[in-house]
Amino acid sequence: MEKIAFLGLGHMGAAMARRLLDAGHPLTVWNRTAAKAEPLVDAGATLAASPAEAVRDADVVITMLAGPAALGAVADAVVAQLRPGTYWVEMSTVGPDVVKELAARLGEGVRLVDAPVAGSTDKAAAGQLGILAGGDVAGVERVLAPLGTVTRTGPSGSGAALKLVVNTAVLGGVALVAEAMVLADALGLDEDTVRASLAGGPLGGAVGRAFARDVHFGTALAVKDVALATETARLPAMEAVLEHYRRAAADPAVADADIAEAVERIRRHSARGPE
Repeated sequence: MEKIAFLGLGHMGAAMARRLLDAGHPLTVWNRTAAKAEPLVDAGATLAASPAEAVRDADVVITMLAGPAALGAVADAVVAQLRPGTYWVEMSTVGPDVVKELAARLGEGVRLVDAPVAGSTDKAAAGQLGILAGGDVAGVERVLAPLGTVTRTGPSGSGAALKLVVNTAVLGGVALVAEAMVLADALGLDEDTVRASLAGGPLGGAVGRAFARDVHFGTALAVKDVALATETARLPAMEAVLEHYRRAAADPAVADADIAEAVERIRRHSARGPE
């Protein structure tokens, strides 16, 4: 079994790393906050003191980090440690430009696969993620199999690009549902009736995600993802969506909470009139 170094144990990363450990892979983990690794260490993973230590003997390096800045810091620490033949599977949502910059930094014989995921923490725990993989995927498909279904998206960077498109649609849809509920509130309609009617229409999936429980996609991460999209193309509707999420994330109680909390915040504050 391939030796895996897994870097980044947030809500998604911890669940994904556990799937790989349960599949029998020798697993070394690193996280900026080491305490988050304790459940995995108790289950048999090895805790590394630094990213460089984590990747030194790895066949496959997997990163699941908060954004481009975190990925850049990890790259600074590990690039010199990667052996020829190592695969780096970058699963964060960072956009294709960052993936191309990372690829340019890697030494000869180190292969980069961009493979961000579609799905939240429930799908990660169940091994039911959608994995959008660009680049030389064949060598790591067996490693990725415990995490979900791999879709080959094309050349390097295409997985990261498609993930931006997918997240833009999801986050835009959730924000639109929030505004529809603001209108329903203003009109004095029964919430359950409105939600049922919306769920039966084209926005059905977004309705389910807007009111989801027991899953996690942090509002601050939604800000990061929508900002990546609006920096890539002119998207006037998504610029308005970005403002919604930015205002929600300005509340510390909402920033790390799931986007369902952002929906509630949009409803509460819109009811008070323009901010």
